[in-house]
Amino acid sequence: MVRSHSNTTTGWREWVSLPDLGVDWIKAKIDTGARTSALHAFEIVEFERDGTPWVRFKIKPWQDSQEDARVVECPVHDRRVVRSSSGHKQKRYVIKLRLIMVGREVNAEVTLTNRDKMGFRMLIGREALKRGYVVDPARSFLGGRAPGATRRRNRGKA
Repeated sequence: MVRSHSNTTTGWREWVSLPDLGVDWIKAKIDTGARTSALHAFEIVEFERDGTPWVRFKIKPWQDSQEDARVVECPVHDRRVVRSSSGHKQKRYVIKLRLIMVGREVNAEVTLTNRDKMGFRMLIGREALKRGYVVDPARSFLGGRAPGATRRRNRGKA
């Protein structure tokens, strides 16, 4: 069920769905210190389709697992220089995605970056959160968890 009312409470981490990419479950950290959301992507290649810039990249929704890995293509919405939490600047592609978090669907700008060394495949930033979310930093997975069989198949990375 996808709710549409505002002021939905989210925990500091949530299971998120990315229907545009065919990703049913990806664990995301809710980060009010980040402006834009970020998705783990690698082997990123820009190309042109009908005169418009697109990007092709690989994603692995599960930490330390090739399960459900896929190649996806999206139109490029923007390119931005982003400063990471460690202070390094990186030029990133920005795509627009629908994401479902805590039963609500929102449209979000998402940067593509390699998050292999990070604990979460995705980070949800303020721009997505300001669409009616309130963060409770003492709670987790308020939208529920990925189905148990899915988590077990991926070695309990929940």
